[in-house]
Amino acid sequence: FSCPESEKQVVEVSVTEKGFEPSTITVNPDHAVKLKITRKTDLTCSKSIQIPDKKVNRMLPLNQMVVINLGHLKKGEIKFGCGMNMMDGGKIIVN
Repeated sequence: FSCPESEKQVVEVSVTEKGFEPSTITVNPDHAVKLKITRKTDLTCSKSIQIPDKKVNRMLPLNQMVVINLGHLKKGEIKFGCGMNMMDGGKIIVN
């Protein structure tokens, strides 16, 4: 089952020398969430992203957008970070 694009929340995230930007994302539980992530640096360990609560672990090729459909999220907080858990990641706040 997929939602029409008009019912999705699309969030663009960049991976830079500073980490994930933005590192805090706030979304609404009423709409499906789609992350568009682009890694813009080779200077960090963030060559992949993991979202343990959603069982997501995806490679992030340099300067290529990776789209991750998370679907509808329950209220609360979902953490994400680099594949090796070495750098501060971020969180998705669903409220």
